[in-house]
Amino acid sequence: MTGLLGTLARSTGAGDTVREIRQQPGVWRDIDGIVAASRAALDGFLQPLLARDHLRVVLTGAGTSSFVGQILATTLARRLGRRVDAVSTTDIVADPRGCFAEDPPTLLVSFARSGDSPESLLATELAEQCLSDVHHLVITCNEEGRLALAHSGKATSYVLLMPPASNDRGFAMTSSFTGMTLAALLTFGGTAYAGVAERLAGVGERITRDGVLDKDIGALLARDPERIVYLGSGALRGLAAESALKVLELTGGTIVATSESALGFRHGPKAVLSERTVVVVYVSNDPYTRRYDLDIIAELRSTMAPGSVVAIGAGADGTPDEENWRLHGAEDVEDAALALPAVVCAQLIGLNAAVLRGVRPDNPFPSGEVNRVVQGVTPYRLQH
Repeated sequence: MTGLLGTLARSTGAGDTVREIRQQPGVWRDIDGIVAASRAALDGFLQPLLARDHLRVVLTGAGTSSFVGQILATTLARRLGRRVDAVSTTDIVADPRGCFAEDPPTLLVSFARSGDSPESLLATELAEQCLSDVHHLVITCNEEGRLALAHSGKATSYVLLMPPASNDRGFAMTSSFTGMTLAALLTFGGTAYAGVAERLAGVGERITRDGVLDKDIGALLARDPERIVYLGSGALRGLAAESALKVLELTGGTIVATSESALGFRHGPKAVLSERTVVVVYVSNDPYTRRYDLDIIAELRSTMAPGSVVAIGAGADGTPDEENWRLHGAEDVEDAALALPAVVCAQLIGLNAAVLRGVRPDNPFPSGEVNRVVQGVTPYRLQH
């Protein structure tokens, strides 16, 4: 293993995270095969549901898994021509009657790395309490998790298992996040996504294997930022949120990271900017949305120090190459698919920043104040 990941792999406490970031292109290819092999069974489960005029699709998960839904919601809404909402399990558990105030036929799509977080199973149980007609698609990386076991074999549920390697051992979700995102795109997109997994894998390999962005990542972190802001529009808004979480998790909270949309940033959150802030803007592949991303990049570069505003995207935008990280090969994919190789950049920023600060990214919270699988949640009975 060479380049940035090769160097980090030799760092104490980074081995699992390095391996799981690096393995993602291979995991994406494996998932492409899994969904293809499951196509007939998936269609048999989903097509009768998607034929219902008033079906509501709810994408749910906690933490990083909830950002899968945020990335996918608008893309799937357009593709399916129906209502698709991203609602975290933490919101469902805290306010089930509010989240399920209406009672249309519902497909609850649950994303979970382990399936053992307290909210994962409880959210599905609350959906069944609140709704008269609910089906479950469970996309998980752990066949032995409570969520998978509870829904396996149920007539109203379908469990789609990810490759075992995607059940990340490191603290932060990396290959599990991108794997579940791709699995849902392929599941609902069908033939529209033929060949996309291989294209994304090629882009990912140029980052993880060939190290095309190693120099850029090193230059960004050489600025020793105390704050990192991620901005993204549309589907990339969820990507920005996941990217900020990766920096917070992997560095043990030693770098403050936040996220917003390109347009929303001006409405107050822009106050986070300081001399030691860097801003990363994900540039949409959608020609309309892209214009707003380029506007905020130009605005920020006019007032911030050179090199402190980075644009990550697939297409050229007329600004100097040294200030842009190109994802060559992903120029015409939907933003929800673009998110897969783009988030690898954020994973590498967080990983490298952690090692530079002496934090062990495989376990950045050795005293246990933050856990890989959430603990401490007391489930309460919903009273009718």
